[in-house]
Amino acid sequence: MTFPERFSNLPPYAFPRLRSLLAGLEPGGVPVDMTIGSPQHAFPEWISEIISKNAAGFGGYPPNDGAPELRAAIAAWIGRRYDVSVDFETQILALNGTREGLFNAAVALSPEEKNGKPVVLMPNPFYQVYAVASLTAGAEPVYVPATFETGYLPDFAGLPEDVLNRTTVAYLCSPSNPQGAVATLEYWQDLLALADKYDFKIFADECYSEIYRTMAPTGALTASKGHDPERVVLFNSLSKRSNLAGLRSGFAASGPENMKRLKALRAYAGAPLSLPLQRAAEQVWADEDHVEANRALYREKLDFSDTVFGDVAGYKSPEAGFFLWLPVKDGEEATKELWTSAGVKVLPGAYLGRDYMGSNPGTKYIRVALVAPMNELQPGLTRLKSCIYG
Repeated sequence: MTFPERFSNLPPYAFPRLRSLLAGLEPGGVPVDMTIGSPQHAFPEWISEIISKNAAGFGGYPPNDGAPELRAAIAAWIGRRYDVSVDFETQILALNGTREGLFNAAVALSPEEKNGKPVVLMPNPFYQVYAVASLTAGAEPVYVPATFETGYLPDFAGLPEDVLNRTTVAYLCSPSNPQGAVATLEYWQDLLALADKYDFKIFADECYSEIYRTMAPTGALTASKGHDPERVVLFNSLSKRSNLAGLRSGFAASGPENMKRLKALRAYAGAPLSLPLQRAAEQVWADEDHVEANRALYREKLDFSDTVFGDVAGYKSPEAGFFLWLPVKDGEEATKELWTSAGVKVLPGAYLGRDYMGSNPGTKYIRVALVAPMNELQPGLTRLKSCIYG
């Protein structure tokens, strides 16, 4: 029996790989899990009431593109957040979490050929779905280092001309996962100019956009005013913004032609959100009070992290998001040491990156998720500091 080769070079997924690394090793303290970025803050209590009130909707098939009321609520949020007007009928697609959209957008929008084999650009380290989406679309994934030297954002403009001439899509996560770097208005504008010059689309993954300290990060749609509306596809969700990863409410927003193609693919292969959950999401997108309360909790965690690691050489305080990207001699060895000596579980940075020109930009880092309650997080970070940095 034969199998497709296009996924043969994918490394094991990060979390099964972590389980293998720590298999058989006992924790050296009360376990604190800081690996996966699964929000643990409370979500709004009134959500359960909305779902219960609309429970009859579980008996029918939900609208595949999202109920009009949900798409209108998302469009209104985009207008408030980014000062951009979008048509909820033609420019919004409700998603069952953004991973679905980030994957399907490459399949729907990356052409099969462009001056040879097409290229999809992505930061390195990166969210793993970018790579598998590229391969599914028949493109060559190009991993562009996002390092301390580049401000933890990829230097797409520094790529060779032949690569840029073949580029169909560039993924960019801002605020970035795992480093917490934020693309400025100037960065977005430069990337848009590059995309205009070489005719490729920008897939803006902004799922961490609402977790910031003082200034709301500039979004790709704000920067794209005056550009072709098909140039950018924005992705966002309620998972981080509202601590509702299990609700699976996300969206894609772009020009009408992009949306037309995404909706056509989704009609065959999509898994729409059930109607009661769409009704709840509609109300969550309209409320900002719980978002500010959530942001304040993360702000406290980020400030505490700065007091703990501020004197560590190479430490860069995250601008946004809820991860720490901590420098170590070797990510895997540090991960094992932290688990066996301190009971703190983190993720080796190399598991989020790929080799580029002989090196993986995540090798000498660990990723720490600041999602645990403060009464667990504070001793966990203190033990981490003592174990790794002395």
